[in-house]
Amino acid sequence: MKREKLCVAACARFISITESRGHVWRLGEPEAEISGLILHSRHTLFPVFNENTVVPGPRFLSRFLGKTHIHAVQGLRQDAEQLELLMEDQGYFAADRIDYHLMSLDVDWSTNASPGRITRSGPAGLVMRKPVPGDEENLFALQAAYEQEEVIPGNSAFNPSFCRLNLNHILSTEQVLVAELNGLLVGKINTSAESFTRYQIGGVYVRPDCRGLGIGLKMTEVFSESLLARGKGLTLFVKKRNAAAVKVYRKAGFRVLADYRISYY
Repeated sequence: MKREKLCVAACARFISITESRGHVWRLGEPEAEISGLILHSRHTLFPVFNENTVVPGPRFLSRFLGKTHIHAVQGLRQDAEQLELLMEDQGYFAADRIDYHLMSLDVDWSTNASPGRITRSGPAGLVMRKPVPGDEENLFALQAAYEQEEVIPGNSAFNPSFCRLNLNHILSTEQVLVAELNGLLVGKINTSAESFTRYQIGGVYVRPDCRGLGIGLKMTEVFSESLLARGKGLTLFVKKRNAAAVKVYRKAGFRVLADYRISYY
């Protein structure tokens, strides 16, 4: 549990694997302490090696990779790099790698308050609200733009049908907040995972023509405050090269925990 904030996505998949298809592999002898885990869910591998600097190649890996297409490896950079090397031994090489800052925000339980400074920034007329029926097409436009700008690796093409399915899944299973300015949806933010004691924030997007107005900061602050009020901490990961987004999250109270990586195959 003390390392949960470093692997919220993996924890969330571990919880969901008990309810859906997926695999969990335990690294270590049957009677010995667990040295690490590899989770497989939705064609993604999540390594959790608990600071082990040397991980022996799991016996299952060659058989598994020969039967199942893996789209990505996701986790702490050190863990992802170790699994990448093990996969390279089996002839699997990443087509693209993206490095992120893993950031977190927690409630100060002594004061029951977030350490972030709530600025309530943003232009006049900006409204923060939950999605309502009728928002679907405008939300799809935001989600499509977000995926093309922030998610899809360089070797892949945008798939509108998959994007719409992904949006429907988000709307039906995650917490979502939209930003509306003068009657137009200009931004969105949502949870992307929930572990035992934390939410992971993702899908943060503001239309390019509305950036620089403080919308992203206010959206992050309002959404974070609402989630912290539920008694769970927050985690997110942001591309290291996205200096503007990193600045917004720092202003909202988030702090860098570790290096994170997603490798695409």
